[in-house]
Amino acid sequence: MPKTIRELKSLLLKAGFTYQPAKGSHTKWKHSKLSKAIIIPGKDGDDAKMYLEKQVNESLKILNKLKEEEIEETEE
Repeated sequence: MPKTIRELKSLLLKAGFTYQPAKGSHTKWKHSKLSKAIIIPGKDGDDAKMYLEKQVNESLKILNKLKEEEIEETEE
């Protein structure tokens, strides 16, 4: 069962993303450590499209790798 838009937004907020309203029901999500923004279309109760879930998950994986690298650098 696909995640809802609300669940994806919650994941992004917990990861430190900030959002800006965009046209209509779209929101633009940015993170200071990532160069690309994520555009989330739809209302909170709608099911998220598969491509959108993949995009969010890939961004979260990249952030986790960056955090791990920072931890390794501080330990050295």
